[in-house]
Amino acid sequence: MSEMITADLVDLDLSTDTKEAAARALAERMVAQGRVTDLDGFLADVAAREAQMPTGLDGGIGIPHCRSEHVTEPTLAFGRSAEGIDFGAPDGPADLIFLIAAPAGADDAHLTILSSLARQLMDEDFKAALRTATDAGATAALIRGDEPEPTPEQVSSPEHAAEPVSMPEPTPGPESTPEPTPGTALVAPAAKFKIVAVTSCPTGIAHTYMAAESLEKAGRDAGDVEVLVETQGSAGFTRLAPEVIAGADGVIFAHDVPVREKDRFAGKPTVDVGVKAGINRPAELIGEVREKAARGETTSGAASATPVERAGDAGDGYGTKLRKWLMSGVSYMVPFVAAGGLLIALGFAIGGYTINKAPSVAEHFVWTQTDSWAALLFQVGSVAFAFLVPVLAGFIAYGMADRPGLVPGFVGGSIALTINAGFLGGLAAGLIAGGVVMAIQKVNVPPVLRGIMPVVVIPLISSAVVGFLMFLVIGKPIASLQRALTDWLNSLSGANAIILGVILGLMMCFDLGGPLNKVAYAFAVGGLANPTEGSLKVMAAVMAAGMVPPLAMALATTVRGRLFTRTERENGKAAWVLGASFITEGAIPFAAADPLRVIPASMAGGAVTGALSMAFGCTLRAPHGGIFVVPLIGNPFLYLIAIAAGVCVSTALVVILKGMRKSAPEGGADGAGDATAQKGQEPKIPVAA
Repeated sequence: MSEMITADLVDLDLSTDTKEAAARALAERMVAQGRVTDLDGFLADVAAREAQMPTGLDGGIGIPHCRSEHVTEPTLAFGRSAEGIDFGAPDGPADLIFLIAAPAGADDAHLTILSSLARQLMDEDFKAALRTATDAGATAALIRGDEPEPTPEQVSSPEHAAEPVSMPEPTPGPESTPEPTPGTALVAPAAKFKIVAVTSCPTGIAHTYMAAESLEKAGRDAGDVEVLVETQGSAGFTRLAPEVIAGADGVIFAHDVPVREKDRFAGKPTVDVGVKAGINRPAELIGEVREKAARGETTSGAASATPVERAGDAGDGYGTKLRKWLMSGVSYMVPFVAAGGLLIALGFAIGGYTINKAPSVAEHFVWTQTDSWAALLFQVGSVAFAFLVPVLAGFIAYGMADRPGLVPGFVGGSIALTINAGFLGGLAAGLIAGGVVMAIQKVNVPPVLRGIMPVVVIPLISSAVVGFLMFLVIGKPIASLQRALTDWLNSLSGANAIILGVILGLMMCFDLGGPLNKVAYAFAVGGLANPTEGSLKVMAAVMAAGMVPPLAMALATTVRGRLFTRTERENGKAAWVLGASFITEGAIPFAAADPLRVIPASMAGGAVTGALSMAFGCTLRAPHGGIFVVPLIGNPFLYLIAIAAGVCVSTALVVILKGMRKSAPEGGADGAGDATAQKGQEPKIPVAA
């Protein structure tokens, strides 16, 4: 640490009252030493890191830190405040403030030095020495770990000397082991409880290593616990050996970013907390994992993983992984679809179908004119809707490769819009971006480059590759396919349109909100990005069919309640609202209890509704809303007739199918209960296995 902090970077009388002012005062010292080139730019990076998570720690410590392109070399500045400054620690203000500045591409050696400071901050003697130091040079030497030159006062009063933090005592060798007393039986020491831990924070400089030191120290203090920590800093990490993990009795995750390769720790008692918990209450975490081990609790890798970590588990087949990746993109796209589509639809409802030709509201807006408000709604919705394809592509790549996939995914999705490749282009761009990033991540790079891989190298290379492929290789064929699909939809009429309506209706009702349902919905929504008469018909048919299953179950529980359990009849009341709102999942409780009757009945009604909606030429500009957007539907009366017809078909079929089964006690495995109910007796509802 000899080159990282000097006396000029120490302020023993930091007279500021806010963390922003404290960071500025210390950063100005770095600027004066030529360590920081742009004061305001560097402070903006510090503030951005602070916004992710407060950097105050228990014990009166503040450690604002960041990586920044405005830092020329790794630098540490120290300030001591008499009044204390609030850095967000639970126990109050901080009087010891360390500003850590790392270049954007800091290498492993520099980060190791910074991590050593983070570990020293867990030592009470070190902190006490900092609080009593009176000389800036001696303080800098203390932080560096140098042996300071004693002053005359220190010579006469050695007990007040500030000594550097000592290294741990070496492990005693065989020669230090006491010989057993003759005649005394040898007793084997009790086996230690072994814990493996992972610590990580967004920057990977301070909290990561402080949590590691805190956990290791708590293990040593416990006496019968051994803690081995894998620190996953942003510049890379060294994996714990597989045999070490296999021999562990428990696992602690103290992290604020996803744990990499989390499945290595599956099947063991696990405590999963934020990184600050690892710093502030390590003994409590050790106690928790020991209690879980005593109870025999274990955690599977899939169950404890985040949605992104679960996407594409190692044991999944390629088809399963592909479905998860696509659903990741669709799930993030849906809010943009709902917000943008409904705003556009409201704009049309208020201002008519010529509102799309209105001038920009930024240049022309009259507060008292309805058309101006309609144009505002339409234009805001259009902006939100323009994100549809980039968000789809970006989060497909995110599901495949985590955060490094976002940049090339969004770039590829935007290119898909530029070349008119539409929804299909977004799907392809997302898969390509994720695949490119995953390939780059498998390359073994020198340690010196690891720090800049996620922020420079991966975005640069992957965006260039995706851009090349989308513009020059596959983009044009996909755009041609998208145009062909659009022309086909526009040309649909008569029997062809009805067949498409049947297919979409069956897909919407087959798994009631599952993957096949989402595929049909995504197909319809994708057409709204560049709406045509055909794509608006598809959207109408999809929403109408999706409303059928919950409405049909609600009607069936009303007209033939004795065929359903008491719980199903209660669910039927809620299904009225869910179905009317186009929430197909409202029928899931019925399908789960009796799939062989409910699902075929629902599919039949959905097919009828989809076919009638297409035959009637109904259109819909809103991607969601159910009956609440009926005023925005083309041919609304016929649209409601199509929905009613499908609901009646599904209701009739489910009643017939349930009525054909043999009588069984109400609440049984198949949900029947006619015999008991007809006798007027209260049925006994068994507990489901």
